[in-house]
Amino acid sequence: MSSSHLLQDSIQQHFGQIADHRVQGRCDHRFLDIITIALLAVLAGAEGWQGIETYGQAKKNWLQTFLELPNGIPSHDTFRRVFTQIDPAAMESSFRDWVGTLMKHLDSEVIAIDGKTIKGSYDRNQNLKALQLVSAWADEHRLVLGQTAVDSKSNEITAIPLLLEQLDLTGAIVSVDAMGTQTAIAHQIHQAGADYILALKGNQGHLSQTARNWFEGFEAEPVDREVVSDYFQGVESGHHRVETRQVWVVPAKKVFSSSVCSHWSGLKSLVVIRSQRRLWNQTTCETRFFLSSLDTDAQSFARYLRAHWGVENSLHWCLDVVFAEDASRIRTPQAAQNFGCLRRLALNLLRQHPGKESLKMKRYRAGLEDSFLLSILSHAFNSVVAQHAS
Repeated sequence: MSSSHLLQDSIQQHFGQIADHRVQGRCDHRFLDIITIALLAVLAGAEGWQGIETYGQAKKNWLQTFLELPNGIPSHDTFRRVFTQIDPAAMESSFRDWVGTLMKHLDSEVIAIDGKTIKGSYDRNQNLKALQLVSAWADEHRLVLGQTAVDSKSNEITAIPLLLEQLDLTGAIVSVDAMGTQTAIAHQIHQAGADYILALKGNQGHLSQTARNWFEGFEAEPVDREVVSDYFQGVESGHHRVETRQVWVVPAKKVFSSSVCSHWSGLKSLVVIRSQRRLWNQTTCETRFFLSSLDTDAQSFARYLRAHWGVENSLHWCLDVVFAEDASRIRTPQAAQNFGCLRRLALNLLRQHPGKESLKMKRYRAGLEDSFLLSILSHAFNSVVAQHAS
């Protein structure tokens, strides 16, 4: 069986359960053909519905070798309408199902939960805010594990539990930014058989101030240094900067009262990180605090937190620079969310390909060479390919 037909089998396996809400009997184009063309087009550089149609028209002869295309390539309006009608929850479920085929053989150590706003998706005339998506990122494998949208009338606090429910967290370390530092979220992670590292900032005013007051007293009084269970200092240089990180790990019961500790399920440690960054013309210093259910050494905490910060460069930056996500003017919430899912799926596919080119160059080459695009897909849909190859 050819790679292109294996692709169709994979699309059917992972996305075939999505409901088609069009009026049956009045559809000119097959539902899975539309999803397949959209995915291939986004992989090859398309950034909107017009780009998807343009890709389809340019590759029509090749696409006809493995797609039915009973009435040719759908118009950009058809792509827009179909992706507006798709239930984002179903799309994201299919996305996680596909990622699950990769993760069966990959143990993810740190799962970073972080939100991102698609700035161009607002619609002032319709009084629509810009769409916010919360993603789960496995830095070790550079994979997006899942995403969910933030309700327009709420914030990340409500979206994070929904995303966590959809993931197998057993044995993982879940790191969450300050918005998710809530007792209910800590309890949910702990109950799922995972550990947590939660950023402690102003939204937890009393708790944050207690931690800051303790650290200031610790620095002022040398006698208190024996309460620290571990300390680590690391220095990194590159891109014309030198960064020094100091990490202190303190038993939570040495800082917070027993009543406070009992409210945070599994809480064991307060982690303090001080980062000093020296550029050629300035020096900045920042001290951050974290709550954790882990009781481990300071060097390990430094590594875990660095994995969380990787979500900014390895996911959010790539989505904006490589996929132009912030510039996208897809405004209908369902369509914007579903297109965001396509971007994250495409990013995962590109990341899994062993080629040494940059992500931008892989997309460019995928638009030029059909064989290269199929090689990207064959590496990612490995379970199906291996099954047929054997």
